Parts: sequence; structure tokens; C-alpha cells
Amino acid sequence: MSGIPITLLWILWIMDVDCSRPKALLPIHPEQEPLQSKTLAGCTFGGKFYSLEDSWHPDLGDPFGIMHCVLCYCEPQRNRRGKPSGKVSCKNIRHDCPSPSCTNAILLPGHCCKTCPKAPSPPVKKSDFVFDGFEYFPEKDDDLYNDRSYLSSDDVTPEDSRSEYVALLTAPSHVWPPVTSGVAKARFNLQRSSLLFSITVKRIDRLSRIRFSDLDGSVLFEHPVHRMGSPRSDTICGIWRSLNRSSLRLLRMGHITVSLVTTTLSEPEISGKIVRHKALFSESFSALLTQEDSDVTGGGGLAMLTLSDVDDNLHFILMFRGLRGGEKDQIPILVQILHQNHVIRELYANISAQEQDFAEVLPDLSSREMLWLAQGQLEIAVQTEGRRAQRLSGIITVRKSCDTLQSVLSGGDALNPTKTGAVGSATLTVHENGTLEYQIQIAGTMSAVTGVTLETKPRRKTKRNILHDMSKDCHDGKAWGFWTEANARDLHMLLQSELFLNIATKDYQEGELRGQIIPLPYSGLWARNEQLPVPLAGQFVSPPLRTGSAGHAWVSLDEHCHLHYQIVVTGLGKAEDAALNAHLHGFAELGEVGESSPGHKRVLKGFYGSEAQGSVKDLDLELLGHLSRGTAFIQVSTKLNPRGEIRGQVHIPNSCESGGVSLTPEEPEYEYELYEEGRQREPEDLRKDPRACYFEGQLRPHGARWAPDYDRKCSVCSCQKRTVICDPIVCPPLNCSQPVHLSDQCCPVCEEKKEMREVKKQEQTRIPNEGCYFDGDRSWKAAGTRWHPVVPPFGLIKCAICTCKGTTGEVHCEKVTCPRLTCSNPVRASPSDCCKQCPVKEHSPLELADSMQSDGSGSCKFGRHWYPNNERWHPTVPPFGEMKCVTCSCTDGITQCRRQECTGTSCSTSPKRDKCCTKCKDSSSDEDEKAKSEEPRTGWSF
Repeated sequence: MSGIPITLLWILWIMDVDCSRPKALLPIHPEQEPLQSKTLAGCTFGGKFYSLEDSWHPDLGDPFGIMHCVLCYCEPQRNRRGKPSGKVSCKNIRHDCPSPSCTNAILLPGHCCKTCPKAPSPPVKKSDFVFDGFEYFPEKDDDLYNDRSYLSSDDVTPEDSRSEYVALLTAPSHVWPPVTSGVAKARFNLQRSSLLFSITVKRIDRLSRIRFSDLDGSVLFEHPVHRMGSPRSDTICGIWRSLNRSSLRLLRMGHITVSLVTTTLSEPEISGKIVRHKALFSESFSALLTQEDSDVTGGGGLAMLTLSDVDDNLHFILMFRGLRGGEKDQIPILVQILHQNHVIRELYANISAQEQDFAEVLPDLSSREMLWLAQGQLEIAVQTEGRRAQRLSGIITVRKSCDTLQSVLSGGDALNPTKTGAVGSATLTVHENGTLEYQIQIAGTMSAVTGVTLETKPRRKTKRNILHDMSKDCHDGKAWGFWTEANARDLHMLLQSELFLNIATKDYQEGELRGQIIPLPYSGLWARNEQLPVPLAGQFVSPPLRTGSAGHAWVSLDEHCHLHYQIVVTGLGKAEDAALNAHLHGFAELGEVGESSPGHKRVLKGFYGSEAQGSVKDLDLELLGHLSRGTAFIQVSTKLNPRGEIRGQVHIPNSCESGGVSLTPEEPEYEYELYEEGRQREPEDLRKDPRACYFEGQLRPHGARWAPDYDRKCSVCSCQKRTVICDPIVCPPLNCSQPVHLSDQCCPVCEEKKEMREVKKQEQTRIPNEGCYFDGDRSWKAAGTRWHPVVPPFGLIKCAICTCKGTTGEVHCEKVTCPRLTCSNPVRASPSDCCKQCPVKEHSPLELADSMQSDGSGSCKFGRHWYPNNERWHPTVPPFGEMKCVTCSCTDGITQCRRQECTGTSCSTSPKRDKCCTKCKDSSSDEDEKAKSEEPRTGWSF
């Protein structure tokens, strides 16, 4: 699915309409990631954490978007105590753009440099350590049916599949005899700069933490073990977030080890090196091999198995550690496949004593063997020869993972696309015995459900391939049941995202809804293991919307009353829609909706693509109450449907107390004393904060914004890491002939708005629908106010004007439209101006000969010197001095430098070497040089 800007909304539905004024709600601020540890070195910029040596393009939010021509970098530094820290530095990279070879160059969306229209897009340099956004696989080209969301292993390039790693954990080889026979398999998935891992353990308990170290033993990261992946599970799930560049480099080089530490020993009991392996992408079955003799400790192995795409051939790779082969370079082994202790397949092979890995294929499995494989009834055993023979064995089961098998069913993904506003939501679980458990929710269909089926991708549009019919389990819009007859091929296709769910109704016999079953990577949201997601449908929007999109969301509150959510959507857009909206940022909002009120919304989150997740702190008490009563809704909006495209009701019983803060009517217009997370800092905390600012006799926390004492009305100051930045409030132009200056306002207003403002001033309370809360500078604006926004940390943005819409309480910001100019070389009168203008009437060079330090209109600054308009000079470049062969000129504030061009010479006499070029020596040239030497010096310089 292509990336689309999506709007995520929280809407409160008030069941009992109250005529009293609704309470003003603050915007809730999402956190992309959990708060970083104070001991983790890095940089914080725009509310996001970046690891050392990370680079990014700053995002100013709507309507400015991502500044693709500005590159920021987290520069590693050390403080006075020697601890690593980070410093953000940003630079403009527009000047590094190469000159296009054509005259009609265009600027492509998402790029900084212009390119020729017919030329290929400028290649995006793939960095090993920076991951920009999500990766989407290409769509299948097939006109016979409409499985647009289909993803297959055929679509994934080797480069895409190399983000998966594996480690076999056994007892350390340098400790003899080994203290444990425990074995573990760790599987890793690198997504951008976060390492997701799932670890399956055997014969080891009382685990306390997972440790990541380099080859020298230095600890890079530790993850506590709180609970397993699911109840009664032997799988540990976790995320190592925000890996820095050095850790990513070590990971890709295979120089990181993972180990398990128990509560009984301070040193790791089992460990293994993390390596990249090509078998992980197609792995469907696996086995952990342990010593059959319980008295023998140390050593172990793992098996990764998969099926061929067409034939029932079983491919497997064995990894061993601790097999003893004496002094031989090759270790002979016997590999057996057993069913109820009876050998059904066996083979002999030799493995290297240094690299104890082995790959083989078992051809032509029978239908009975395929069923045994799916049901976990097959065992794989490896045996060595000799007097000190070892035997390792383990049960083959479906691959274990922390990911969630799920599917969103939408009309847009049906074989014949529909737009009914219905939704289907499914979660599936594969148990060790091969049983598939499914839970499906269906809502908003136009007619009665007649069929719920599990299918493969059809070969032809008129011939669907149904694997299992779940219709008998469907009652009142829900289907819950088990499929116990799946064979190995069925489970292999399920884990490879090659199966679909189809919902047929009375009006749509072939299917009103359809969705691909896709694993959702582990995100740390425990609610995915404890509850069903909330279905999101167009039929739940007010008024109902007939759309082909759908979604579902997991929403939960933790013990601190912080809200955590994850949303998956599908069927939202087409390729052309994505191309048009590639640079737009959606708004997510919080608010109230009443039967007789237009509703008040506040931003929660915006996202691209098909998935969004985050957490929210300091929820308002009223919102927590609506969540507890089930009168809250989560809503997703798009550009085509800004009032909501899909919505779902959220019910989270809770007894949380308010962690929020609301503005009081007595607060002044520019009161910014609230700290970043909504709470005022204690004076003692401020004195200890190295980022706090001291200004006008007061300490201000980092990120604070306030009106300074020297100008309470027309200036705004902010604290950015011990630096105070104060900006004047720039008033936008008014569309009236007689503006009026009010005593309590910095900017003038039109005469017709004066009476309305004075009436509002007499009221003692601030009513939400009479003003807007602007999140950029955290201030309330009166209805109808127009202003240039302040966007920390960039300060005043004069290229945009925001307007407060009093009827809805929404802030609308748009870019300033600059007038079309007729001059060839427009300039900015002031560096802070947004629009250029034609320069004033040019003066002769003689008039400006004595004003070299002038910075007026049209002048140029080169190095440390100012040059007037139309001035020419030879630049001075230390340590080489004056460059006589280079001439610079100042034209309307723009400096251009050119090297003197030399033409070929054919002289009858010996040529003369000029300062830059070779010329023929004659009398005329001598006279010219003499005349030049006698010319009086003026402001012109050649």
C-alpha cells in the first residue's frame, strides 16, 4: 500500500447533551517513542530523540512540512566529566546541489535539488545506518483480480531481506565444564534504528535480563525480562530502540553477542553471536536441539525449515555449537527425522569443526508427513560418532514469533472493490500443535453475512480457492473458532502472508470485504496479547460514510494512566492520491461532539502509510471519564474526508485521576510558563537543570516560552538549551483601510472587528468556540486573529499566516503567496522577509564608491566585505592572496564569480605570458597596458 497522509482523531461523543459551556481541552501531545533514559547519549530536537551521529531533515509540521534542504546532525561530544553527549548542528545543503544540464529543470517532491524533467529521479543514497520512513513492496501486476495489498516473498529483494538476524545461544565455550544445558534461539528484525527481538528458550529459567555486548565484552544495552511473549510461553519479546551508528555498524559486521543473565548468576549463562542469515525470510518451522542425555551439559543447536514454493520438499538448515569432534577437521553426523520415536527419514553428512552449520533438502514429503509436520509430531535428531558420541534432538513446530497475525478487511481490497463503509477485523494465533485459532469481527455490512472463508490468492477472478470455511462459527458479527486440519503447506502460506480472509454478504456474493493476513511486528504494546482491536469503519462516522477503507486499533491505559495506541488501516488510497499528497501532514485531534454543537478537535497524531502508533501522557480528566464510560471514539481522517473517514468506539474502564492541566481565564495571552509535558518545574529542579535559562532575574526551563518584561505585548521569548531567543511579533497585513490599535493587542485590527473584540473582553471566561489554542507557541488566540506563527526552535515563520476560526476553534495556517514580479533579479529587502521584491532604482557605481560598508538594497557581502550593486572585484582567498584570474560582480544583491576565459593564440613572434592568459606581443598591447596603468582608480575594479 502506498504512503498516504492520514489524519488520526480522538472524538468524544457526549451522550447527554448539556447546554452549559464545554470545558476547554488542551491538545494531547503524542510521543513517537518512550522517553529515553537520561543516561543514553544523544540529541533531542523537535520533541524527538536522535542517537549520536544520526542525521535528519527537520520537520516543521503543517503547513511547512519537512525542510529537505536543511540537514541536521547529532554531533558527538563529551562534557567536562567525560560523559558522551550530543549537540545538534543544522546546515543548508541547497548550495551543494549540482547544476542541471537543462533550462527547464523542476523540483520533484521530497527533493532539495532541481532535476531535468525527462532525467531519472536523483538517486537516494542508501545509508547503512539511516532509515528514512517505511519500506513498501511493489504491487503485483495482474489485471484479473484486485488483490492490491498482496505481498509475496517474490516481491522482496535480497537487500530487503537482510534486515533479519539470528543467534544460537549456548553455554560459553571458555567455561569447562559447562554449568548449564540451556539453549535459546534469538531472532532479530532491524526496522529503521530499532532492533526487534524474540528469544525462545529451553532448559533455563529465572531469567533477569538480556544483555547485548561487543566482542570485547563491553555492554551496549540491557533489557529486563518482565514477562514472556504470551501466557505460559517460552518466548521473550523486546525492542532495543534507537541504536546509534556504532552499534548498527557492529551489528552489520556480526560483532555483537546476545546473552541471557539469570537471577542466580551475575555472569551470562548462555550467549551467542548475532549473525545475518538468508534462511530467516522464508523460515516457517523451527526446532531447538538440546542434549538427550540430561547429565551432559553444554552444546546445542537449532533448525530452520521451510517448504519449496511448488513441490512438497522440506529445506532445512542446522546450526550447532559445542559438538566435539576431537582433532578432526570434519565431524561425521547422522540426521534423522522421527515420528513417535520411529525413524522416517535419515541422512549422513560431514560438517566442519569450525563452522558447524549444515543445509539439506528432504524431497517429496507425503501428505501424512505434511500433516505430522504441521501438528508438531515430527522430531529432528543429530548424532555424532565415536566413543564420546553426542545426540541432540528437538520437536519441529511452527516458527515462534512475537509478531501478531492480523488482517484488516475492507471493501477497497475486495476482488470486486466496494464502498459500503463496512469493516472486518481479524487476529489469528497458531499453536504448537498446528491448530489455527481465529477471532473475526464484522460490522457495517449492507446486508446479512453469508460466508466467512480463508482463501489463497485466486488464479482466476471467477475461481476462488477456499482452504477453510468459517461461516458456521459466525454469529452476530463475530466469528471465533479453531482450524485443526491445516497441513504444513497451509501454515507455510499463512506465515508467508499468502492467505486472505473473505466476507461474502447477501448483496455481494463474491465478497463485500477482503483482507490479507499479515504479521504486525512487535511494538511493545501488551494490549495486542490481551484484547481484540477496535474496528474502524465508515459506517461509524457521523454522518455515516460509504467508503472502501477500514482499519482497527489497539488502545490501552497503563498503570500511570498513559494512553498507548496502535492503528492499522487499509484500502485508503490509490497511487495518484499518494502522489498528490506526498508532502501533506495530517492532523490528529481531540475534542467533543454534541448533538447540537459543531465539535471541537485537537491534534493527536498524523501519519503516513498503513500503520501508526504512539503514547499520550497527561490525559484530561473528562477524556478519561469518557474512555471509562465507552463514549469516546478514535477516528482516522484523510484529505478526501477531513471530517472523518473511519471511526470506532473505545471503551477502557479505568479509575485514573486527572494528570492534565487546563488554562484558566485569568492567564494572559502570552503566558508560556507551562513546561514541555504540561507541568510547572520546581525551582530546585530548574537550578539543577543544565539546559535552563536565566533571563530578567528568573530561571526558565528548556522549551519554555513567555512574554518578556521589556515588551509584554509585542515580543515572545523562548529558552533553547541555556540560550534565550526573543522574536518580535510581526503583524500580518490587514484587508481594511482604517486599522484600529487596541490597548491590549500588539497588532492592529480592522474597525468592524473592534466591537466584537470589546464585547469578548468584557466576558470573564474564555469560551473555547470564541478562540483557538495554537500548539506552535502554546497560546490562545481570539477568534478571527491572523498572525505569523512561532515554531520552536526555528522562531518566527514569516512565510505563513495562521487564522483562528472562531466557529470551530480550529487554527488554519497557509503559506504566504508572494506576488509575481516583473524584474529579472528580485531581492529580499531584509533577510527575514518571506517574499522577494524588485530592487529600487539602481545608482551609478560612482555614487556608491564611498559606501563600501553599506548593507542597503542590492549590496553584496563577500567574505567580510560589503560591495555595492554593480561592483566588480578580484576575490582574496587566504593563503593565496588576490585571485587575479577570477572576477566577481555584485548584481542586485547576488554575487557571481567567473574565471577569465583564455583563447588560443597563434603569434608570429614569441608570445607574452599575461597574469592569466598567453597573448601575442605587439605594440598595441603595450599601449593598452600603459593606458590602463594611467587610468584613475574608481569604485570599479578589473
